[in-house]
Amino acid sequence: MPANLHTPNWNDLRILLYVARAGGLMAASRRLGLDQTTVARRVTALETDLGVKLIDRSPRGVSLTSQGLTLLEHAERIEAELMSASERLGAVGQTLSGTVRLSTPEAFGAHLVAPAAHQFHQRFPGLQLELVPESRSVNLMRREADIAISLSRPTQGRIVTRKLADYSLGLYAARDYLARTPPLEDLAQLLERPLVWYIDEMLDVPELRYLDQVAAGATTVFRSNSIAAQQAAVASGLGFGVLHRFSAEPDPRLQRVLPEQLDLKRSYWVSAHADLAPLPRVRAVLDFLADLVAQHAASL
Repeated sequence: MPANLHTPNWNDLRILLYVARAGGLMAASRRLGLDQTTVARRVTALETDLGVKLIDRSPRGVSLTSQGLTLLEHAERIEAELMSASERLGAVGQTLSGTVRLSTPEAFGAHLVAPAAHQFHQRFPGLQLELVPESRSVNLMRREADIAISLSRPTQGRIVTRKLADYSLGLYAARDYLARTPPLEDLAQLLERPLVWYIDEMLDVPELRYLDQVAAGATTVFRSNSIAAQQAAVASGLGFGVLHRFSAEPDPRLQRVLPEQLDLKRSYWVSAHADLAPLPRVRAVLDFLADLVAQHAASL
């Protein structure tokens, strides 16, 4: 290394990590509890020490240069090693502690994870689980979550991933609605019936855009990207909806319709950043999720 360059200290690297993940100096300053001027000055000092430009500024925020991305990879590994060392030292003779943020599709989080919160707490009393139900893709590289469950396998970034479980969706309607309307004898008749669905143009998850597969051209009377809202609307007697079997079957208000004609199969994938996956607290949640889907295998 040239004599006029300095080895960056961890505090400055940590600030660069926050800037990269937040996508801007102001957002990073809020997360760090520092003022924006201090964050900008520390990044500039880091660039000066290394003799390279690390970020490009624009009205839309900041982006890392190629040199910044290279340094980011090293900074993330340093961060992971520090966290791993801290957790392993702290775990000696102690229970796991800390926080793990888990991002899941709404139905999985609300109907499988949340009802098992007491099990999780009994198993890991010192560990706090943050559940973030999402209808969008989460960026693990930006540390938006420690663990993410998605409907497709991530293909970019340093991600450790595996299939968690397969699940089924079916056509449902409220029992009282079915009692007062003519029976649905074929999926084609959905074109003449009220249907509850997603707001397709607001979805960034391709696996949820399956209206044409069910009833192309059907009339929708209620749309929401919340699957819980969809199920509530269907259960109110509004019309038909495609719902998760594991959430709809236990609802006494609902009845499945035409199961032999509509049985959609989808998969859940669980992923973590490669640097975080070995951490004891992250491994604990990954193991818990595996046990959870094993418990519910018959209902998925």
